Amino acid sequence: IPRFCLQRACTAMTTHRAQLRAAVRDLSDRGLKCSAKWAAEQLVGLAGGPLDDEAGTSDAPMSPAEEVGSREEEDQLLLAKAYFDLNEFKRAAHALRVARGASGRFLRWYSLFLAGQKRQAEEEAEERSGGAGAPGSLLGKPRASNQHLPLLNAELTAARESEGLDGFGHYLHGIVLRELAQPALAREALLRAVSAYPCLWSAWTALSSLSGADEAPLELPDTWVASFFLAHQATEAHDSARAVSLYESLLVQWPRSLHVQSQLALARYNLRDFEEAQQRFEELLAEDPYRLDGVDTYSNILYVREEKRKLSALAHSCVSTDKYRPEACCVVGNYYSLKGAHEKAVLYFRRALKLDANFLSAWTLMGHEYVELKNTAAAVDAYRRAVEIDAKDYRAWYGLGQTYEILAMPFYALFYYRKATALRPYDSRMWCAMAGCYKQLHRRAEAIQCYHRAEKNDDREGIAFTELARLYRENGEDAQAAGYYERMVAQREAHGEAVGKELSEALFFLCTHKKSTGDLDAAQTIGQRLLDLGGPEKDQVKALLRDIQSQRKAGSGGGPPV
Repeated sequence: IPRFCLQRACTAMTTHRAQLRAAVRDLSDRGLKCSAKWAAEQLVGLAGGPLDDEAGTSDAPMSPAEEVGSREEEDQLLLAKAYFDLNEFKRAAHALRVARGASGRFLRWYSLFLAGQKRQAEEEAEERSGGAGAPGSLLGKPRASNQHLPLLNAELTAARESEGLDGFGHYLHGIVLRELAQPALAREALLRAVSAYPCLWSAWTALSSLSGADEAPLELPDTWVASFFLAHQATEAHDSARAVSLYESLLVQWPRSLHVQSQLALARYNLRDFEEAQQRFEELLAEDPYRLDGVDTYSNILYVREEKRKLSALAHSCVSTDKYRPEACCVVGNYYSLKGAHEKAVLYFRRALKLDANFLSAWTLMGHEYVELKNTAAAVDAYRRAVEIDAKDYRAWYGLGQTYEILAMPFYALFYYRKATALRPYDSRMWCAMAGCYKQLHRRAEAIQCYHRAEKNDDREGIAFTELARLYRENGEDAQAAGYYERMVAQREAHGEAVGKELSEALFFLCTHKKSTGDLDAAQTIGQRLLDLGGPEKDQVKALLRDIQSQRKAGSGGGPPV
């Protein structure tokens, strides 16, 4: 073949190769995944020819810090990325089977990991639809596992010990070790990852999930991202007051960060400052109306505040944006739950879990719905799956306690309430729940201690005041009981509650107590108020008032009796 023909052919191949490389990048940037895949396959399939001068021909081993080992490997990487974008993970890993550059090796390992996760999810779906449980059941602990984890651990360990890993490699190694239930080694790998590449936020969040309250403080790298991590860690540890403080300080430097604003709203929600949290979520949605991240938490606020109209509008907005997002399904589920349609609510929470089997909020909310439907077995399974996903989810522990309390198993309920209280020691509801179990077990001293803790932690419902009054009354400590009944009455009046069985109970006891201590004026005032309330105690109140009048007459007729 004449030399000029070879040169012309080489020039043509070089031109084609340059066009295809540019096409793969342009198509990928524009989200045209199938076209990008076609262009990448043609790029790799092009007949070989002389490489550009900068490609080099050295056979020397490459440093893992190099981004791409050669132009041929760069082309293979483009092809693998096209497969990866189309969720063809095994094809992506196979395309990079001889990759030596850092990017190529990472994409191969990550593709293998995701291929294993995908197969695990398929096996779990097969288990749920098989003979082990009811057809289509989402409940019960799955037995499937990622079969690629041992191979990945061996390869990543060898790579780390030989030529070293970059931040991305350390991150993936940490995730693999976490899945293999080796949390200490996983923390070390993730710390190396955030030190090498501070902006890898996934590594920070994974590190937070592996850092418990009983663990030694982490030696974090000196980077601005650490401030975001500490705020995130405070939220995960349910230290919401500290989280609010940290996020408010971050907001000064990052005033337009939607992430900081949403996390601040979440921290306010965890503090049960629903009004402030709702306002922040509404500001977020006004700025970014198609945002679905965290919208399930916003729907929880609307549910608690019983704002049906806003919750309905939110559900319609989420469905029109993306009806197949787990967050959207949870919003619709909350809407049906607020309407009392608990079967429909369960249907949407199950749909959320089919989209993402590890979506924590859906497991917990579905457990609540099963409690409403009196299906305690399903509720227990749902709550257990939630705590398996995140052992820091106090709502699931609290739900387990409630379910076992319904089943009249106070010892089990107490165990789970203790778990919830350890996570939320400043939440009065946790202490009241524990105290209720101690009452059922006739352990009054422990119940009183728990109600006192609830009282000190802003018991907004007034449960602690009422129960402390009753317990002290049963112990014969009437002065203490009267004091707590008075505080309960004052709290109800401040909230505008003028009637109620508990209020009548408190007033009747106070009337009797004041009469017995000789404070007849106060006793008569309380008695008259009880008459105005009516109720089954009306005849008893009339008799009590007659006794007070008799005592008054006896006192005015000749002094107190000897």
